[in-house]
Amino acid sequence: MADSVRARQREQTRRALLREGRRLFATQGYGAVGLSEIVRAAGVTKGALYHHFDSKTALFRAVLEEVQQEVARTVATTADAEDDPWARFTTGCQSFLTAATAPEIQRVMLVDGPAVLGWTQWRALDEATSAHHLAEILTELIENGTIPRHPVAPLTHLLSGAMNEAALWLAESDNPEDLTATRAALSHMLEALRTP
Repeated sequence: MADSVRARQREQTRRALLREGRRLFATQGYGAVGLSEIVRAAGVTKGALYHHFDSKTALFRAVLEEVQQEVARTVATTADAEDDPWARFTTGCQSFLTAATAPEIQRVMLVDGPAVLGWTQWRALDEATSAHHLAEILTELIENGTIPRHPVAPLTHLLSGAMNEAALWLAESDNPEDLTATRAALSHMLEALRTP
């Protein structure tokens, strides 16, 4: 009984650190947030933080993983609502663009993520989530002839890079019409992939 209570308390502490770390990283940016601020917001001690995460970077990595998994789930859920593989593909890409343009997502996932962890680690996390789903649907579309035969890996990286770059550009835009224009450009780009 006491072990289950302690395990539940540990998990509550971990969740509080992730929640407050995410909120602070998203609103202030990784570089502007100190560990003291995180533990104060979470209502825990530094010792409790270090029990779960050995550094601020480790906490940020856990937050980034959570954000990327959340975006991937959103994209997958939206895309999977479509029966047709092409509709799943285009809906998924548009859903990624929408999810990635949320300011709290952009800052953690696209701005600070690569800067804090480095491109190699960031790419590995991206490939394990969103890029993985993109590669799966591209493979299906190539196998059923909707898209001409291409190596899947370069196509996945090109599309993923284009959508990430578009989300970053939109993050700096003050013009609400830019999202509509970017969605239209993405649709046009995706349509160009189809077998004539």
